[in-house]
Amino acid sequence: MAESGPRRKLAAILAADVVGFSKMMGENEDRTLRNLKACRSLTDEAIKLNHGRIFGSAGDSVIAEFGSPVDAVVAATEFQRNLRDRNEGVSDEDQMLFRVGLNLGDVIIEGDNLYGDGVNVAARLEAAAEPGGITLSGKFHDEVSRKLDMSFISTGEQVMKNITNPVPTYKIEVSALTKPEASSKTEPSIETSAEDQGSTSDQALDEKPPAIAVLPFANMSGDPDQEYFADGITEDIITNLSLWKTFPVISRNSSFTFKNKSVNLKDVSDELRARYIVEGSVRKGGNRIRITAQLIDAYSDHHLWSKKWDRNIDDIFEVQDEVSASIAAQVNPTLGSYETERIERSKPNNFNAWEYYLKSLQMFNERSSTDGKDDNLAKSRELCEKAIELDPGLTHGHSMLARICLQELLQFINEDSEKTLNDMYEHSKKASELDPQNPVAALTTSTYYFFKGKFKQSRKYAEKAVELNPSYPEAHMRLAQAITHSGDYVNSEEFLRKSVELNPLDPEKINMKSCYFFIYMGIKDFQKAYELIEEVVEEFPNTVYYKGFKASVMGYLNKVDEAKQVLNEYLELRPNLKTKDDYKRIFVTNSSLADILIEGLCMAGWEPED
Repeated sequence: MAESGPRRKLAAILAADVVGFSKMMGENEDRTLRNLKACRSLTDEAIKLNHGRIFGSAGDSVIAEFGSPVDAVVAATEFQRNLRDRNEGVSDEDQMLFRVGLNLGDVIIEGDNLYGDGVNVAARLEAAAEPGGITLSGKFHDEVSRKLDMSFISTGEQVMKNITNPVPTYKIEVSALTKPEASSKTEPSIETSAEDQGSTSDQALDEKPPAIAVLPFANMSGDPDQEYFADGITEDIITNLSLWKTFPVISRNSSFTFKNKSVNLKDVSDELRARYIVEGSVRKGGNRIRITAQLIDAYSDHHLWSKKWDRNIDDIFEVQDEVSASIAAQVNPTLGSYETERIERSKPNNFNAWEYYLKSLQMFNERSSTDGKDDNLAKSRELCEKAIELDPGLTHGHSMLARICLQELLQFINEDSEKTLNDMYEHSKKASELDPQNPVAALTTSTYYFFKGKFKQSRKYAEKAVELNPSYPEAHMRLAQAITHSGDYVNSEEFLRKSVELNPLDPEKINMKSCYFFIYMGIKDFQKAYELIEEVVEEFPNTVYYKGFKASVMGYLNKVDEAKQVLNEYLELRPNLKTKDDYKRIFVTNSSLADILIEGLCMAGWEPED
C-alpha cells in the first residue's frame, strides 16, 4: 500500500502587502477601501494574466502561487509598475504602495491552500522589501537571473523568524524597470509530446520570447563526402546563436531530425515550438565557399531576411559569425554591442585542424550507445586527436575530446574508467583555459565532478554552462542530475523540463526519461519509475545499466519471476559485480540513489557477497 501523507510540490510564491494600511484605515476607512479595491484590480489582473493562482487574501495582503518563477517575477514587476503609474495620477491621500516578496520553495498542499516554509519565507521577504519594491530569495534569484533582462542587487543574508537558516536575498530596482523579457513562459513536461502541446497559435507564440530553430544546411557541393562540412557549419551557427541570452535556440539534436526531409515549415514550427526557422545551403569548391541563409517567420509564412556570402575558405569563421549576428539582429532588433562582444568566441587558427574537428563531430553524432567497442566513436577520437595535433590551441578539439571520453566512460569501452574520467577533466580544463567562455568545457567539468560524487561542484559548473549558453539542454539536464543524486528529488524537475523545451525532438530524449526514473525512484513512486525504464530498455535493449535499473524497480514491485530474469541478464553482462561496493563503484559515487537501487536488486534476487 502506498504511503499516505501530505502532498508536496515546488512552487514560486508571491506575497504582497500594502504599506501602512492600518494607519490609512484609522484615518479614513471608506477612502482606503476604495483605493485598495482599485489597486487590487491591478495586482490580481497581473497575477492571473501570468498564470498565477491567488490562494490567500486577507484585507490588504495577497498570496499567490505560480508554476514558473519567471511568471511570478513578471507578474510582480508588472503590477508594481502599474501601481506606480496609478500613484502618479492620484492625490497623495489616494496613493498606495505595496511590498512584494518572492520565494521558490517546497510547499505542502491541503485542498486549495498551500503551507510550509516556501510560503513562510515569501511572507518574511515581503516584510523586508522596500515600499514599492520587490525582494526575492537567493534560490528564486538563481532561477530567474539567467532568464530575465533586469538588474538584481544583492542585499545579503537575512535572519528570519522561525526559519532555521539565514536566507540570501536580492532586490529589484522597480523604478528602473521596463517590461521584462523572459526566455520562457511555458515548461513542457518530458511526458508531453509536441502534439499535446498544441500548435503555435498567436497566444502561444506571444507568451514567450520567440524560439529559433536552424535546420541542417543543404550540401550543394555535389560531393556526399562534404556532408560533414555543411553539418558542421550548421552546428556552429546554432552554437553562435545559442550564446545570445535574449531568445531560446532549439537544440541541434532536435532540428537535425529534419535532415534530408521535405518539410512544411509550419509543421516544423509546431513540432519544435519555434516561430523562426533558419534554412540555408553550403557550397564548397576548391578554395572558395558560398553560404546562403534565410530567416522565415514560419507562423506568418513571411521571409524576413536572406543573404548570400561568397568568400575565400579562410574567411569561414567570420562568415559564420556574420550569419549568426544577422539572424539575431532580425529577431532582436535591440541587439547591442555588449551582446555582440560577449559572444565573440575563440576562432580556430588552422583551417585544416578545424576540418578534422568537423569530421570528428560527424562521427561522434553517428556513434552507438551500446556497451563495448564503437567504430564511429573510435574514429571520432582519431580525427579529433589529429585536429589537436595540427592546432594544439583548438578549444573545440579539447572540449570534443572531453565529450568523447565521457561517452567511452558510459559505454565501458576502456578498462581503466578512472583514467578515462581524469582524461576528460584534463581536456575540459585545457578547453576552458583556451576559451573561458566555452560552455562545453564547463559542462564536461561538471560531468567530471558528477561522476566523482562531488555534486555541489557539479552543480556549480552546470550552472556556469547554462549561464554561458542558456539554450544548452545538456547543461540543464546535468544540473538536474546533480540535484537529484544529491538527494533532492523535488527541485530537479524544473531543469529537466527546460532541457526538454530546448530539445523537444531529441532522438536521445531517452536519457531524460532515465533522469525522471531516478526522481521517481527517489520519491518511491515505483510504478512510474517502472513505466519509464520500460520505455528506455525497449529503445535501448543492449545498454546494460538500464537492465540493472529495470531489475531493481521490478524488485520493489514484487514482479518476482520477471525481475529474476532481467537480473540474470544484467549479472551475465556484469560478471565482476560481486558486492554492494562493486555496484557503488560502477554507479555514481556518493549518489543517494545507490542504496535504493541496491535494495531493489536484492529484492529481485541478487545475493551480493559480504
